[in-house]
Amino acid sequence: MSRIGRQPVDIPQGVDVTVNADEHSITVKGPKGTLTHTYPESITVESKDNQIHVTRHSDDKSHRALHGLTRALIHDMVVGVTQGYEKHLEINGVGYRAAKEGKNLNLSLGYSHPVIIPDPEGIETEVKDQVNIIVRGIDKELVGQHAANIRFKRPPEPYKGKGIKYDYEHIRRKVGKTGK
Repeated sequence: MSRIGRQPVDIPQGVDVTVNADEHSITVKGPKGTLTHTYPESITVESKDNQIHVTRHSDDKSHRALHGLTRALIHDMVVGVTQGYEKHLEINGVGYRAAKEGKNLNLSLGYSHPVIIPDPEGIETEVKDQVNIIVRGIDKELVGQHAANIRFKRPPEPYKGKGIKYDYEHIRRKVGKTGK
């Protein structure tokens, strides 16, 4: 039995969970918004006693893998509609900075033009100061993907450490060439 999959997901106060077994979907409504997920047919999801229980039909390897995955995705949905998710990014480099213009993130990253990234639906970006960016939302996957898209515009390089990095990320520095 999957150690993650067999753990029930607790439903906090103020969260409404609707399981549609015919369409194999689950909808979670909370104070921050609504999320819907379609789970595989080999998995059974049921809600009772303020908990969500995830079970699988057989002991196949693929069913075992989907068991833990489905439970983790449902847990992420419950956490997302109650607390939300956020990623912190830092910009390092002389002249590199960020600014928020309406729903667009305007980045100056040493290119000949500014890089403008619009906020996707359900995702909000905030610029604390010119070098710190916070990406917020209720969908964990979308928050992580948008943060990765921002980081992709100028990934950190190992010689001077310039670029966009996550706040917890450590850039392993390399020694440059030495002249004789």
